Order: sequence, then structure tokens, then C-alpha cells
Amino acid sequence: MGVKLVLGLRNPGEEYKGTYHNVGGLFVDYLASVLGVSFKKARYFEYAKSNGLILAKSLVYMNESGIAAAAAVKYFDLAGDQLSVAHDDSDLTLGNFKISAGQSAAGHHGIESVIVALGTKDFSRIRIGVRPGQEVKRKKAGEFVLNHISRNNSKILEGAFDKIYQDLKNSPN
Repeated sequence: MGVKLVLGLRNPGEEYKGTYHNVGGLFVDYLASVLGVSFKKARYFEYAKSNGLILAKSLVYMNESGIAAAAAVKYFDLAGDQLSVAHDDSDLTLGNFKISAGQSAAGHHGIESVIVALGTKDFSRIRIGVRPGQEVKRKKAGEFVLNHISRNNSKILEGAFDKIYQDLKNSPN
């Protein structure tokens, strides 16, 4: 059917703003900026529309992301396979990304919540790498995903966001 909704996972609140765990929301902010759209608030998410594409950001905590995903899919009357969820991935190094579909949560609690709420894993994922290099290779995700993103790493992420945008724009769906 093709992706019609891109939902960025994140944690709400000032203390989480600019952290690695909020990369999904930051990616959706990037898309909104490129497309020149502004967000409107719904109950569990905020959204913007551009040429048939809906951009949304979760307004609930990461571990409750399924609430936002289910609410957005229902609000826009979409099928699960029309959803793409953008999120941080601590298994990928900073600046790398993978677009996949129909996979397990692989330990990501936000994705686990989405799978449970939708009752399926048949949606696509934009997995954005947040593991910032060799110095944290041995650290567990929980030890760094809530750290604030440095200015240099923000530039690396913005480069990744642009590559993801180009891939999505050029994909046949």
C-alpha cells in the first residue's frame, strides 16, 4: 500500500529534548522543516501533512509508544503497513540507518509497545543509529541513549536524516 504516515518515537519533556533516544522525533522535525509544514496537536501525537504524507511525533513516553501509534493509525484510518516508525537504534553506529519491515523489536521497548498495540509487526521502521563510536562500544544502550547529543554528533545525524529523506523520496512506494 505504501507508507502514508511516518511516526517519530521520542520522550516528551524538556529533560529529554536533544537526547539520542529522541532521534525519531528529531528526524520527523527535520522532515517537517524540509517540507515546510507545521504541527497540530492531537491527544497522543502531533502531526503535519504534506502531499499525502503525514508526519507525526509521539507525545507519550518511549515505552508507551504503542498508544501514539495506534491512535495515529486510527485517527487517519490507515492500515498498519502504511505506517513507518522512526526511532533510535543503539545497534547501529551514529550516522548509519536501516529501513526495514516486519521485524521483531530487537529489544527496543518503544517498538515492542507499537507491536503490542497494533497486534502486528507488519509496519516499516526507520532505524537511526545512535551508538557514537568506539568509546561507548561496550556500554549498554541505557547508559547513553538519554545523553544529550553533542553539536558535532547533531551534524552527523542531520547528514543521516538527509540521506534517509533522499532514500524515502526516491523509493518506488
